[in-house]
Amino acid sequence: MTSNAQVGSVSEARGPAPVSVLVVEDDATIRRAVQLALERYGYRVDVAADGLSGLEAFRAGAHDLLILDVMLPELDGIGLCHRIREESPVPVLMMSARGDALDVVAGLEAGADDYIIKPVDTAVLVARIRALLRRATFGPDQEGLAPKKSDRAPDQAPDHVLTFGDLSVDTLGMEVRRAGETVSLTPTELRLLLEFAAAPGSVLDRRRLLRDVWDYGWEGDTRVVDLCVLRLRKKIGSGRIETVRGFGYKLVRG
Repeated sequence: MTSNAQVGSVSEARGPAPVSVLVVEDDATIRRAVQLALERYGYRVDVAADGLSGLEAFRAGAHDLLILDVMLPELDGIGLCHRIREESPVPVLMMSARGDALDVVAGLEAGADDYIIKPVDTAVLVARIRALLRRATFGPDQEGLAPKKSDRAPDQAPDHVLTFGDLSVDTLGMEVRRAGETVSLTPTELRLLLEFAAAPGSVLDRRRLLRDVWDYGWEGDTRVVDLCVLRLRKKIGSGRIETVRGFGYKLVRG
């Protein structure tokens, strides 16, 4: 664990209630270093040394965010992420020692929201955590999605409900339905869909999505975008988000 300039106190940014983080890492030195680093920034940190213990800790306590190592004994980080996604949309940050493409892809396909490469820089880790938490707690007002008054007919959908074929997006209730059935999305998937819904028919390039959805102020890995789009397509319909080769993606209007 390396450290850069201080980036402020989480408790100051989030109020008196500390953010709860679960770190699942089998290397005792790394586990302890991450724990101490996050506690210095005001986080409440629980730790586990293997995948099964991590699953038990996740089920036993309410955590705001999970940090999972890819290579874990008993149950690896990919399998653990799959199990967690069956039960919760809690933000998940994967850690990989090698940055191996297969590790990264597998973690994101399992439902992770982002990943970071070890050795972990403290300032970068905290920045990633804060970005994930912002995506998990955003509301329509701060995102410019508050409904506006209109002269809609009584039988029309409310202004805050956007419809695209059989897909409806309630920007106030933060609820998505497909053919009348509720669609369960992670905070990152929901934020991504809202970006598309705010500009239907417009092509959004990967760099813009990294900036606006993942809150990257630096160059990020566009595989994060591609795999999140893939997961989102599986939930809202494969034809709803169209790939524009060489440019990015767009939401189909009809």
